[in-house]
Amino acid sequence: MSPTSSHRADGMGSKYDVLVIGGGNAALCAAISARRGGASVLVLEGAPKFYRGGNTRHTRNMRCAHDAATEILTGPYTEDEFWEDLLRVTGGQTDEVLARHMIRESKDILNWIVEQGVRWQPSLGGTLSLGRTNSFFLGGGRAMLNALYLTAEQLGVEVEYDAEVTDLVIEHGMFLAAHLKRPIKGETEIRATSLVAAAGGFEANIEWLKQYWGEAADNFLIRGTPYNRGSILKMLLDKGVQEVGDPTQCHAVAIDARAPKFDGGIITRHDSVVFGIVVNKHAQRFYDEGEDIWPKRYAIWGRLVAAQPDQIAYIIFDSTVVTSFMPTLFPPIAGQTIAELAGKLELDPAALEKTITEFNAAVLSGTFDHTILDDCRTEGITPQKTHWARKIETPPYLAYPVRPGITFTYLGTRVNKEARMLMADGKPSANMFAAGEIMAGNVLGKGYAAGMGMTIGSVFGRIAGREAARHAKN
Repeated sequence: MSPTSSHRADGMGSKYDVLVIGGGNAALCAAISARRGGASVLVLEGAPKFYRGGNTRHTRNMRCAHDAATEILTGPYTEDEFWEDLLRVTGGQTDEVLARHMIRESKDILNWIVEQGVRWQPSLGGTLSLGRTNSFFLGGGRAMLNALYLTAEQLGVEVEYDAEVTDLVIEHGMFLAAHLKRPIKGETEIRATSLVAAAGGFEANIEWLKQYWGEAADNFLIRGTPYNRGSILKMLLDKGVQEVGDPTQCHAVAIDARAPKFDGGIITRHDSVVFGIVVNKHAQRFYDEGEDIWPKRYAIWGRLVAAQPDQIAYIIFDSTVVTSFMPTLFPPIAGQTIAELAGKLELDPAALEKTITEFNAAVLSGTFDHTILDDCRTEGITPQKTHWARKIETPPYLAYPVRPGITFTYLGTRVNKEARMLMADGKPSANMFAAGEIMAGNVLGKGYAAGMGMTIGSVFGRIAGREAARHAKN
């Protein structure tokens, strides 16, 4: 199972059965799957080794269907319930055949991923309340990634870091070679019988985002890697692969406005929205903070904030709820009065006082329970808060400034159930497959539910590797 020709010292390149471009969960699942299928495999990761793994480094859990409780899951999560959740968050904008196929395959992933060295831990508590639906990685995404890399390397998968693919040679829907630029070894050409593209979206490419969002994109923060610039996606689309998805749709959450431009990760995300209100720079509320259970709504808040003036908003709550959600890297901004808080946030004190007074007056008393759709709501204001509405009246008053935090984009390559890319004429590619965020738009037309990105990556990575190896060996 060694490469059909070795690396040559003259830099003329080499030939593999399967070339995997990308270095995150989807890429590694594909590489392991292809290698277990008997193929020689090379993985090209564009980032340096320390930053390997794309957005997988920042993940915590994966959503998989299962028929019964396990050591780490508190109850069953059926295929039908998973499908209903996906249907709700996407508003029906999903490829039903592919989505149902993914959900069915996800049942087997829970065990398969453990066989590749990944370990689970019991669910984390707190706002996301995912103990029944989502499995959490012991040690988080980086530990999960390290386990997959270790397994891949033990199986004989070759990995190159700092491996920038500058061109793909594709003729009549068939991959022939990749041109590679490396900092020390220089340029080379890699040929392979099959290609798996698992190189993520274009969320770190601000100029590309600006084509759809305009100047607003300058105010976006990128939650994950600065290396997901979409170069592989662009090459594939330019060379006749059919695109899928709306370029403005993405997984975008509200993250702390004080976070770094790139790579802030999960500790900058705010889960406090349901416990208070959210206002824009004019101190006006603009959306129902209690619309649905948080794991099904947390990923709409990035887009909501993106639509506000200057792409900034403020989550405002009082001291009674500070222990109700996972704390973040940055402390809340505090004021003993609403006016003092407004001053620190550079908001109009009178406007913020009016918004909070009107909100408090509209709150109906009920039995508060953030784990269900409770009966604490407002009446007589727009937008209403349909659940978890409680008066903001106990100082100190607290706030988090938030901006849109883009996780990954949904514009991608269209694929079929074999994870095989479809060409512009509708025909499947002879030997090109895709997995992970680069094809997530097939399943996620819009919206998101916690852990779904890892499901897409693992399921389609495993399929892509298996099918790429099968093609190469035949």
